[in-house]
Amino acid sequence: MTKASKRDADRVLIFDTTLRDGEQSPGASMTLEEKLAIAELLDEMGVDIIEAGFPIASEGDFEAVSEIARRARQAVICGLARAQFGDIDRCWEAVRHARRPRIHTFIGTSPLHRAIPKLDQDQMAERIHETVSHARNLCDNVQWSPMDATRTEHDYLCRVVEIAIRAGATTINIPDTVGYTAPRESAALIGMLIERVPGADEVVFATHCHDDLGMATANALAAVEAGARQIECTVNGLGERAGNTALEEVVMALKVRHDIMPFHTGVDTTRLMQASRMVAAASGFPVQFNKAVVGKNAFAHESGIHQDGMLKDSQTFEIMRPEDVGLSESNLVMGKHSGRHALRKKLEALGYELGDNQLRDVFVRFKALADRKKEVYDEDLVALMEVEASSAANERIRVSALRVICGTEGPQTADLTLEIDGEPKSVHATGDGPVDATFNAVKALVPHPEAKLELYQVHAVTEGTDAQATVSVRLAEEGRIAAGQSADTDTVVASAKAYVNALNKLMVRRSKSAPDALSA
Repeated sequence: MTKASKRDADRVLIFDTTLRDGEQSPGASMTLEEKLAIAELLDEMGVDIIEAGFPIASEGDFEAVSEIARRARQAVICGLARAQFGDIDRCWEAVRHARRPRIHTFIGTSPLHRAIPKLDQDQMAERIHETVSHARNLCDNVQWSPMDATRTEHDYLCRVVEIAIRAGATTINIPDTVGYTAPRESAALIGMLIERVPGADEVVFATHCHDDLGMATANALAAVEAGARQIECTVNGLGERAGNTALEEVVMALKVRHDIMPFHTGVDTTRLMQASRMVAAASGFPVQFNKAVVGKNAFAHESGIHQDGMLKDSQTFEIMRPEDVGLSESNLVMGKHSGRHALRKKLEALGYELGDNQLRDVFVRFKALADRKKEVYDEDLVALMEVEASSAANERIRVSALRVICGTEGPQTADLTLEIDGEPKSVHATGDGPVDATFNAVKALVPHPEAKLELYQVHAVTEGTDAQATVSVRLAEEGRIAAGQSADTDTVVASAKAYVNALNKLMVRRSKSAPDALSA
């Protein structure tokens, strides 16, 4: 049993890496303001450790980690660093401002990953000892990860974990970097390390799982049952490839199935839906409708048998209450006669807390929407807030006006006016359909010949011919990927705004550069 377990045998620490591993999802780049807002919410809702970024990766990452460290009130603020002195020093410079800082350093230990730096087992063991010792000399809270631990030889894994503990690591994280492991293997690996490694009872063991085979949550929970007391996860399961363990899934699994998993976290679950929506808006990655816990259909019932059961007893077909994750039980319909106070109360019920200035701006947008829609539902307001959140402070391009002509006789045309760095510019363009014409107009005003449209997706927010359309766009340019999202009752307008939103994010990504390294 670990040192932490002795103090609180059933407490599981939640380590959120949305701002680091989550942001590494292709196209999920976030602005500084978005990162600060997400970190503030994670701190408020009781997340134990926030991995705020990879400070050596870019000036932007360093600035974000530093500012989050300064603002955090309760959470440990962590930065990632490769097993290099320069990385570790830069990480410390960023996190040292926190009340509770942590350095997280890693190196790949599997045969495949040892070949990358061309180190043999002994050379890598020495590198681990030197870098963990260096980190511990700077900070008394050091986490170490053997990247690709689940494909590392057990004897060697035990050896390097022991070295890291002796060098001063206080948390040992065991990453399933490529999502290869099954639950029983995850549990067996943690159990083996705790049993075999000297000093294992003096540190916290953590688990970091990827979802390539759809088993990240199951693997994380299995590791906890075997003795791990920290789960690394992301909001909405955001992350590279198929994503990471979803924070909302492990937190609610431990809460709902406390009968067989007698563990608890310090997370306020009523803020989960708010966090999900905020991350979806910031990353441009919409949550799939059937996503566990926070998906649109997670508490929806269409089958007659299910509806009848729900009317008689909600527990018939629901294992948790909507309000447990921050969903309002009521679905009060808003309209053009609704006032500012009613809008504030409705948004608070949906998990949004707005200052007076922000409420004023949102109210103007709400009134404009209410004039175009007879009834404004919860989903409409969520879409409205997501558009508000995606309007970054450093947005260089905005859609000012759009007029399209379409029909059976082509070519279709678009007259578009964009505000570019504060200056309005207009163009007339044609295309194969109104959306194609609109996108051609954007390209004419803001040339970006290397960027390719990888995704264009439309779905209705609610039913009806006056429903808002939410449009998602993904652009790729020389390895950089940026996703944009917008909503409007006019699908073509939503398309234009989503495309411009993605283009703005692509400009941000052009200014970022990351080191040539994989991460745990």
